[in-house]
Amino acid sequence: MLETIDPATTAWLLISTALVLLMTPGLALFYGGMVRSKGVLNMIMMSFISIALVTVVWLFVGYSLAFGDDVGGGLIGGLEHFGMAGITPDTARGGVPEFLFATFQLAFAILTAALISGAIADRAKFSSWMVFVPVWALLVYVPVAHWVWGPDGWISKLGVLDYAGGLVVEIVSGASALALAVVLGPRIGFRSEPMRPHNLPMVLLGVGLLWFGWFGFNAGSAMAADGTAAAVFLNTLVAGCTGLLGWLFVEQKRDGHPTTFGAASGVVAGLVAITPSCGWVSMVGAAIVGVAAGAVCSFAVGWKFRFGYDDALDVVGVHLVGGVVGTLLIGLLAAQVMTGGVEGLLYGGGFVQLGKQALAVVVVGLYAFGITYVLGKLIDRWIGFRVTAEQETSGIDLALHAESAYEHAVLAHGAPSGLFSREHERPRPETETDGV
Repeated sequence: MLETIDPATTAWLLISTALVLLMTPGLALFYGGMVRSKGVLNMIMMSFISIALVTVVWLFVGYSLAFGDDVGGGLIGGLEHFGMAGITPDTARGGVPEFLFATFQLAFAILTAALISGAIADRAKFSSWMVFVPVWALLVYVPVAHWVWGPDGWISKLGVLDYAGGLVVEIVSGASALALAVVLGPRIGFRSEPMRPHNLPMVLLGVGLLWFGWFGFNAGSAMAADGTAAAVFLNTLVAGCTGLLGWLFVEQKRDGHPTTFGAASGVVAGLVAITPSCGWVSMVGAAIVGVAAGAVCSFAVGWKFRFGYDDALDVVGVHLVGGVVGTLLIGLLAAQVMTGGVEGLLYGGGFVQLGKQALAVVVVGLYAFGITYVLGKLIDRWIGFRVTAEQETSGIDLALHAESAYEHAVLAHGAPSGLFSREHERPRPETETDGV
């Protein structure tokens, strides 16, 4: 029986797709405010160029490989939809036009690639980033999307639950970010100079747009305008709020003051963690997921100083760690009223689901890290992935784009050292810890 297009579902997914597409410009502002003023344009451009590069790759090849009929034992799809072949305006998938479904999934792929850029802020060649993004999308994002969301993907068949991208988006981007940060090495002055956000209002505007778009990200994944979408919408709101509270609680206890930067980071941590679990936990479960992620990630962002990897904008500490927290908590908090059958350990479901979630976390994380590390090394040997020390010191906006975001002398040379502090970004002796 052929699927038919449902107008109500189509209308909701059109809105959701627009919301998810807005998230990448929101991320650009979020990341742009977090870097020093001499690199803000480059940071924003890394997100915007991801939109163009991933769109071309996805519509020609990526969508077919991710969501086409399986041809490799649950590992990859076929090429029957190469260049969107075989799809017409009347072709339905999940009750919506397949063109719309493909575009909705494209928005996820774009954001995932753009997220990685935060780990290598202030030191990556823009030309090398343009090579990296489309190849990475095909080698890393597309296969994992097929494993988890493809109807015949091996992780899907295993019974692992990932509602809107804890594995596919958050852990993939976080593990890839860690690999690329290791390949490029730390910024000049890492652990010895303050590298604080130059524009906190921009950070807060960016996180506001991200939070707004996240409702489409999660609730749109319900693929229906129904009660489940409403429950997911509510869970997304709750987790963002408790993530904020959890982060600020840790800051107050550890540092003696809550910060606006911490509030923004806590919101993102809660939203990251609820992404895989939003359709599987109750409202109370969502609150627990959010506060747990806010607290854990507030410590995790300091691990880079202890272990020596320069994750410039905390992609690892928030997206990888938050994704792991949210994915594993499904195994503890999954509620039958949401899943229709599966229950978490705390609801009497045993350890089986928790074990499945943990296996998927390890496999996806190692795959994303390994492939990204090799790809990054190859690009580095081929054309070089890092700017020169002189370009990095003078500022990559001028060096790579021949532009400056600000004409005022104070901002053009970086914010005064007394502004915009986050405790874990202060210069410190090698022996000092971050309270982790």
